Amino acid sequence: MNMILLSVLAFIFAIGVLVAVHEWGHYIVARMAGVKVLRFSVGFGRPVWLRRAGPDQTEYCISAIPLGGYVKLLDEREGQVDPAERSRSFNQQSLSARVAILVAGPLMNFIFAVIAFFCMYQVGVPGSIPLVGEVQPDSIAATAGIAEGDRIVAINNSPVATWEGVMLGLLDAFLSDSRATLELRGEQNRAGERTVVLDIGDRLSELTEPGAMLPGLGLAPFRPQLPPVIGEVLPGGAAEAAGMQAGDEVIAVNGTLVSGWMEWVALIRGQPGVEVHVAVYRDGRTESLEMTIGESTDEDGLRIGRIGAGPEVPEDFYAAYRAEQRYTGLTALDRALSRTWNMSVLTVRMVGRMVTGDVSPKNISGPINIAQYAGYSASIGLASFLSFLAIVSLSLGILNLLPIPVLDGGQVIYQVAEAINGKPLSERVQILGQQIGIAFLVLIMGFAFYNDLTRVFS
Repeated sequence: MNMILLSVLAFIFAIGVLVAVHEWGHYIVARMAGVKVLRFSVGFGRPVWLRRAGPDQTEYCISAIPLGGYVKLLDEREGQVDPAERSRSFNQQSLSARVAILVAGPLMNFIFAVIAFFCMYQVGVPGSIPLVGEVQPDSIAATAGIAEGDRIVAINNSPVATWEGVMLGLLDAFLSDSRATLELRGEQNRAGERTVVLDIGDRLSELTEPGAMLPGLGLAPFRPQLPPVIGEVLPGGAAEAAGMQAGDEVIAVNGTLVSGWMEWVALIRGQPGVEVHVAVYRDGRTESLEMTIGESTDEDGLRIGRIGAGPEVPEDFYAAYRAEQRYTGLTALDRALSRTWNMSVLTVRMVGRMVTGDVSPKNISGPINIAQYAGYSASIGLASFLSFLAIVSLSLGILNLLPIPVLDGGQVIYQVAEAINGKPLSERVQILGQQIGIAFLVLIMGFAFYNDLTRVFS
């Protein structure tokens, strides 16, 4: 499927589900409290589908703008209410009931995250073991004493099994302090375990930019090198024209020894249109082939060499570098609850440090970036997409709890203020608060769109 189409479909599905879950929380608690629900909408704007159902003839609709939703409750502050139904108005409920209705939406997002993580662990979470590849000289990692071949076992005494766990562990450590203690095992040149300390100084904002953590530390995950053995020869390519066969092991190109597949690829890509002498090992003897490398353009419009050949991938070649986290029953539930809590705390801390300027604001994502992640996670597999849904659901829940007047958290502040004052806040104060809240959200959305467009065109 076209990646753009997949991203759009995955985004619409994800937002639709998460918004429906959020609004259902408001809806179900309002119904339990006896409040009349006038409309349940997924999306904003003009309804594209509408149905009335139930004794109250509640309107259930899907609206044109799929970037949110709402539950409209009977409320005397928003219009004339039949005296017979006055007791069913939102504004006539007790403080605890009103707060419960407002908080139910974000709470349902947290519950959904637990369910999504639980299903994810049941399916099995694929990942790569945290084995260190190239370490940049004079980098933070090199200064700490990390070397190629080290396996990261724990960060600040918390075990890590995959590179995803390493990233989350480093982020959590650096948000608390500018240092992270890593336990390492199995270095290529030295046996045993040892402990090193990464000290990032005042570089937190720089390192928390999207995709900047590992490069900024001077680390790269280990990439296993396939042997330079031909697995497939495509018809009509330069490899077929030169007489190359499946099973050939490339030894050298113009006398330059080849030790791995990526080295072979680099030599080919760098010589478009050039005639080269290739030595291959075939059936117990060395063969010499003359080849004129074909050429094409890459995604950046640059000329590169191609020959029409693919690698031979030995069975289970990558198995030694994979780590799958799979749990069942209560263990999966325990992991899901723990993951939900840890991710929630990490998100809140990120937002807090972003406000103080310590964390890069480039982490704020808009619809374009979320759609890209939705499509990418969906293309990888069910576990990845479930993780994406859980994380976005947590973000939606936390966002709505912020004390911004147009969000659930802001409305809770209004209810508490009313209880303290003994009367509702004046209409002028509420309108002013809404204007400030809307202006703030427009500013944040504008910045999110700016980040999205910067990533797309960078």
